[in-house]
Amino acid sequence: MAPGPRAVGAGLLAALCLLVGLEPPPLASLRDTVFDAYQKLMPRMRSTMPAVIVAIDERTLDTRGQWPWPRTVMAELITAINKAQPAAVGVDLLFVEPDRSSPTADATLARAIQPGKVVMGIAGLEYRDRRYPFPPSVAATKISSMRDLPLRRFDGHLQSRPEINKAADGRGLISSDSKQIVRRVPLIARIGGVIVPALSVEMIRVAAGVPVLRLTDHGGERVTLGLGNLEIPVQSDGSLYVWFGQHDEERFISAEDILSGTASSELLANKLVLIGMTGLGLLDFQTTALGERIPGVEIHAQILEQIFDGEYLRRPTAASWIEAALLAVAGLVLVFSVPALRPWMSASLLVAIAMALIAGGLGAFRFGLLISFAAPVIGAAFLYATLLASTLAEADRQRRVLREAQARVAGELEAARRIQMGLLPAPSELFANEQRFALAALLEPARTVGGDFYDCFMVDERHVFFLVGDVSGKGLAASLFMALSKSLLKSIALRGVRDPADIFTQANAEISRDNRESLFVTAFAGVLDVHTGRLAYCSAGHEPPVASHARGAPERLMASGGPPLCVIRDFQYSSSGVDLEPGGWLCAVTDGVTEAMNERGELYGSARLLQTLAPLAGAAPEAILAAVRDDVRRFAGTAEQSDDVTLVCVRYLGDRREAP
Repeated sequence: MAPGPRAVGAGLLAALCLLVGLEPPPLASLRDTVFDAYQKLMPRMRSTMPAVIVAIDERTLDTRGQWPWPRTVMAELITAINKAQPAAVGVDLLFVEPDRSSPTADATLARAIQPGKVVMGIAGLEYRDRRYPFPPSVAATKISSMRDLPLRRFDGHLQSRPEINKAADGRGLISSDSKQIVRRVPLIARIGGVIVPALSVEMIRVAAGVPVLRLTDHGGERVTLGLGNLEIPVQSDGSLYVWFGQHDEERFISAEDILSGTASSELLANKLVLIGMTGLGLLDFQTTALGERIPGVEIHAQILEQIFDGEYLRRPTAASWIEAALLAVAGLVLVFSVPALRPWMSASLLVAIAMALIAGGLGAFRFGLLISFAAPVIGAAFLYATLLASTLAEADRQRRVLREAQARVAGELEAARRIQMGLLPAPSELFANEQRFALAALLEPARTVGGDFYDCFMVDERHVFFLVGDVSGKGLAASLFMALSKSLLKSIALRGVRDPADIFTQANAEISRDNRESLFVTAFAGVLDVHTGRLAYCSAGHEPPVASHARGAPERLMASGGPPLCVIRDFQYSSSGVDLEPGGWLCAVTDGVTEAMNERGELYGSARLLQTLAPLAGAAPEAILAAVRDDVRRFAGTAEQSDDVTLVCVRYLGDRREAP
């Protein structure tokens, strides 16, 4: 047997949660794209402006000449900046090769750097450079950790000429982790066996005069980088998710304005000053999470702003498993709901779940937590599609099974109908050569099988027995009880019992013993003496029959012999009698005739039955039954037949050989 939709959904959900928790590279790339979307919706709004960028821009290059400049020009620029007494100066440039313009140019630049709080840049490399075989000299870092933190590691590095580098108060990393879009920047990394801080961190350390950096591991992704009283949260690999703000020209001062003395010293005083390239031809531009291409030096400025504003983005510990848990919760709701709901309702539920996950991700971002909604939403959508397909397939399978079951039941009911109808005698065949009386019967079940029945047979040469009955209830159960009742009544009559009351008394006692379902039977039985026309009859709670004499209007025979069979056990029934003149007849019906209902809910009734039978005093039994049946159909119209319709009509002929 194929598993149901919920079983399929539960298995798929477990696999999807495991996949999300392990976070393969495609999901990691999707996650970063979602985080970029968060930043575009909610870019960082700057509260403070601790950093300013002295930009070697197009105007400066047009005035001072193309890059690289002589070191003496850089010395002039740094000297002019130091006169404004900045908090610290960060140089986002490397002076790797000797200055060919003058053999003393490196010394001149070193003398300009020496008096101020200047931090030189270091570029991390994936390979070792022969010019710098040894790790750089940096400030000491104190690590408080119970594990070896997986810090970003560079095998080699580039830094400025030794004389220039030695003159600086600090050295900081200017490399990022990203080759296409900058999302994270290592605030602390390893070059060889040495821990190196980022340029922005080293500038803060130099400005604050902090001798040692503290790297404290609190477990998981809870790692902090301490500078005095300042604690910067970083990921376990030492990186910081940069919360970018929009590119802002107010961060920049042209280097030409500094060199020419037109810039106010107040713009640099007590600021963290970054020196970097912004000229378009110098290719130092990076793409941010906001989709902007900005100078690389501006990324350092935005990191400084982020630290001073205290606005951080963090990927929580086991964040991918948190996302897997969100998918599990959403998936369980879908697993239990989709098979039970209509497709449009389950689709609405999926949309609501997706909106809740998106809102949750945006809300977490607003509080500085990076939780991706992409994997849970995509996983939930995939799970929903699978559940819906499985549910529809299961529904189709159940419909096929139901149709097959219905076909089997229909076949069984049809066989039961044939058997039931086969139990009923055919008077036209049974009494084909009879000249003393004529008898006709009709039964139309409301369902394939029903509870109405009739019977007729010769008890002996002189007496004919006929019977009409109606079992309470409908369908197969009633038909089974009908077969039992009819067979028992016929058996008693054929034992030589000619009084209808005695037949009912014995049958009532017999049937009541095995009537566990508490069914009951209304019945009318008559025994006609075909020599005299005397009709003895008994009604067990049945619809009164209609009798017609050769002269006079039809009338109902209201005498009752007792309650329906199986209502009162051991009840003694009593018979009544009527003399039929030659040509007179009696028509017995079930309540399917008198209680037939039309579209307005009106009943056919006994009055209309008498009205229909009134003009039929001289008609043959078959014509009488056909007239009643057709009138009931006309009355009911399009209303569904609610009960079985059964009629028996016997006409006494007397000594005549042909019916009048």
